[in-house]
Amino acid sequence: MKTGDPELMREINRFHILNIIRRHGPISRVEICSRGALSSTTVSAITGSMIEDGVIETRPVGGIHEPTRGRPRVMLQLNPAAARVVGIKLGIHKIVAVVSDFRGGVLASLELPLRVARQPVAVVADILDDLVRRVVVDAGLTLKAIDSICATMPGIVEYGTGIVRTSPIFAERDISFGRELSRRVGLKVIVESDVNAATLAQQWFGNCRDLADFVVVSLEQAIGLGVLHEGELFRGSRGLSLDIGGMVIGADATGRSLRLLDLASEQTILAALEADPAAADAIQVGRGLRHAVSHLGDGNGDVRELVERAGHAVGVSLANIVSLFAPPRIVLVGSLLSLGDLFTKAVGRGFDGAVAPAHGDVTEIVVEPFADALWAQGAAAIALRELYGSPWNTTGPVSAG
Repeated sequence: MKTGDPELMREINRFHILNIIRRHGPISRVEICSRGALSSTTVSAITGSMIEDGVIETRPVGGIHEPTRGRPRVMLQLNPAAARVVGIKLGIHKIVAVVSDFRGGVLASLELPLRVARQPVAVVADILDDLVRRVVVDAGLTLKAIDSICATMPGIVEYGTGIVRTSPIFAERDISFGRELSRRVGLKVIVESDVNAATLAQQWFGNCRDLADFVVVSLEQAIGLGVLHEGELFRGSRGLSLDIGGMVIGADATGRSLRLLDLASEQTILAALEADPAAADAIQVGRGLRHAVSHLGDGNGDVRELVERAGHAVGVSLANIVSLFAPPRIVLVGSLLSLGDLFTKAVGRGFDGAVAPAHGDVTEIVVEPFADALWAQGAAAIALRELYGSPWNTTGPVSAG
């Protein structure tokens, strides 16, 4: 791209170089020039400034005792001490927090089993305040050493303002949760959807590090959509996160519209088990899906039918996503994957039956359940990206023009 603003051009290239060092470091300046299509003058000037600022650091390779010619090569890498952030995954029955350094390395982590859903907003903010302080102490740090916090949760979140438009965590809507938590901890708080955290976790730590474009679908209490395009998270108007639970995918016998969330959420599957006292108790403490799997093993036909119907609905929705975006890869994450082969095979059948012929071989669908701690790392990565200061949604170099 071209821009007439030299300062903006420099900031965009600075972000671009930082991202190259993050992904490929330790890396030489020559390789940065090659990967970033940037001149050696630009790379030298920007990396020199970042070394002075303490954002990156040098690491000599070779020396007098090694068979190298000339001076030792100087490799560049992110300085882990340049920033420290806290990432949080807030779920209905559990909260996970991590403290991360500037490279995304975990300094401490903490998991708190707790029934969070439907608690008053002030109570949830108080709990997170205590949790943040504890995990920071576990990392051997103080709150003054933390640059920012990113709290993520299921639902629709307005990035930038910290407003939670809707979430199964809260009974209320349009909650200024970022302000509530920031007031308690005295730090900048970013609020984001958990699916966007999962998407960035895939980009930074998962199997999508080689891709600039991919989609993540989170199958939990909400059904979130994370879209990475040209290396950047795509957000809707006003920074809204994406949620496809409200997508209409059919109608019932009366003609009433059926939405994806009506067919393929934890609540839908678990509703079939509520008559079982043991299952009801398990649902209360967040272990209902374990009982659903047990019922599948016992041959419960009603549960099997629900699971297959849910998988089929997800598959149809994935076909719609492919029609819209044609991504090279869709990654499925979330608790519904614990339902096993019966669910994932139904997803495959639903997708194969609904995908347009022109898109049949375009997208790879990957099933990748991963631990909540990795979601929290993704939340930390969102906070780190904010510290990078990306002034523009771009992964490529810019030139004046």
